[in-house]
Amino acid sequence: MEIQFQSDIGKRRNMNQDYTNVFTNQSGMDLAILADGMGGHLAGDVASKMAVDGLGAAWSTSTISQPDKASEWFEQEIQKVNEAIYQEGTTHPEMQGMGTTIVSTALLNEKFVLAHVGDSRAYLIHEDKLRQLTDDHSLVNELLKSGEITAEMAAVHPQKNVLTRSVGIAGTIKTDISEHECQSNDYLLLCSDGLTNMVSEEAILTIVASDQSLEDKTKQLINAANEAGGADNITVLLIHFEGEARP
Repeated sequence: MEIQFQSDIGKRRNMNQDYTNVFTNQSGMDLAILADGMGGHLAGDVASKMAVDGLGAAWSTSTISQPDKASEWFEQEIQKVNEAIYQEGTTHPEMQGMGTTIVSTALLNEKFVLAHVGDSRAYLIHEDKLRQLTDDHSLVNELLKSGEITAEMAAVHPQKNVLTRSVGIAGTIKTDISEHECQSNDYLLLCSDGLTNMVSEEAILTIVASDQSLEDKTKQLINAANEAGGADNITVLLIHFEGEARP
């Protein structure tokens, strides 16, 4: 298995509120985390870093290696992170209202467990087909699912960045958690909406399925978002499920 990640400020922001990292626990299992601090809110960069570092520190001391235990762990630890960010925001007026998305995966040999809150996404690329594994917690996605708007309308909706669920805004949080299987040569992509709002799923699939190194694929995804306008921070974490890392 190989993991590469990259984050970029984009073309229109004056700071990067995305944050991502990978941690290994006492059983040798990896946890990949990506967080997108809420745009337009004070201290979004603080919230995203608190989320990633908080989850990462808890994972690093754990011995989890089974999916059911990872699911329980996500439920407990994301709630703890949520409470910490919420408390920080209520204690410091300059940070009031800060929040973040989270999309994270615990990589457990032939299986992985996903946890997410917000509109950062996870995609599985299997046999050159791309499938979204997460469901956006956003106003536009609710309107889309209810049939009030079309996919074409959703893509340009003026409130597409309004979240219905995020970490740190309230004292409690509901986390979507799911278990998945992976096969040799599959790819798992975690990304912020700075990628998906600028680059089509078809273009993402073309880049991930291309014959180049994993590092170059992450760079090309970032470049594609910037070439399309780079309207937001862009963060990409790409995992290749392979017996040996590519050269």
